[in-house]
Amino acid sequence: MYPDLNGKVAIVTGAGRPGGLGAAIARKLAEDGVKVMLHDLGTTKGAMAPGHGIGTNDDLEAVATELRALHPDIATYAADMRVEAEVEAMVAATVERFGRLDILVNNAGVGYLFGPFVEQTQEKWDTVLDVNLRGAFFAMKHAIRQMLTQDEQSGWGRGRVVSIGSRGSKSGSALTSSYIASKHGLVGLTRSVAIEMGPQQINVNMVCPNHVTTGLGAWQNEYMASMRGQTIEEYLEAMRGRIPLGRVGTPEDTANACAFLCSGQARYITGEAMNVSGGEEMH
Repeated sequence: MYPDLNGKVAIVTGAGRPGGLGAAIARKLAEDGVKVMLHDLGTTKGAMAPGHGIGTNDDLEAVATELRALHPDIATYAADMRVEAEVEAMVAATVERFGRLDILVNNAGVGYLFGPFVEQTQEKWDTVLDVNLRGAFFAMKHAIRQMLTQDEQSGWGRGRVVSIGSRGSKSGSALTSSYIASKHGLVGLTRSVAIEMGPQQINVNMVCPNHVTTGLGAWQNEYMASMRGQTIEEYLEAMRGRIPLGRVGTPEDTANACAFLCSGQARYITGEAMNVSGGEEMH
C-alpha cells in the first residue's frame, strides 16, 4: 500500500475490459485511495476495433461497478484515442469531476492486428500506430498541461505519467511489426518527455510487461499458436521456458509496478522503461 496515493486523481486508458490489464491497474490504484477515471473506446468500430480488442460501454460500467466496492470515486469515459479533441475532452471531464489530475496511465493499445509483414496493410499499420503512439502522445500532452497548472505536492511532485509498453518495446518479434514499432516509439517519447518535464517535477516512466493472458492475451495465444502450428499449451510451454521465473505475467504484476511508479517512493525515477517480465527481457 502507498498512503501518499490516497486522494490522488488518475486517468487509466484502455481500462474497460473486465479482467484486463487496465482494469487491474485501476483496481490497484483504487485500493490505494486514488479516484479513477476509467477510459475505453466504448463501441466496436469494424475490423480495426473488434469486440475482442476493446471495452464497450457496458464493459466500462462493469469494471466501474466492481471498483466502486473499493472506492466510491470511480467514473467512466468513452473516447477514441486517435482523436485529439476527444482525449482533450476526457482530461477536462476528469478535472470537472474530481477537481484535478495527478496521474495518467497510458494503457490503451491495439495488440491484435497481427500478421506477416508483407501482408500488413496501411489501414492496420495506421490504426496500431495511431492508437498506441499518437494516442499516448495526445493523452500525455493534455494530462501534462493540466498537471502544470497545479502546485507541487511536498514529497511527491506535480504529476506522474506511466505508459504501458511491452517486452516488444525493446525486442522484435515476428508477425507484430506495427505493434513493435509503436512500442519502441513509446520508449523514445517517454524518455524525451521525462527530460523536458523533470524540472517541473512530473515523472514520466513506462512499465514493460511480457505476455499477460488477459481476454485479449487469450486471443493472442490462440493466434500465435495457430500461426506456429502449435497447440495453445505447446505455445505457452515454450514461452514459460524462455522466462527465468517460469511463468507468464499476471495483470497484478504490471499493476503493482504502476502503483510503485505513481507513489512517492519512485520520486527519483523518471525516463525509465521498467521490465516486468520474469527475467525474459533484460535490456
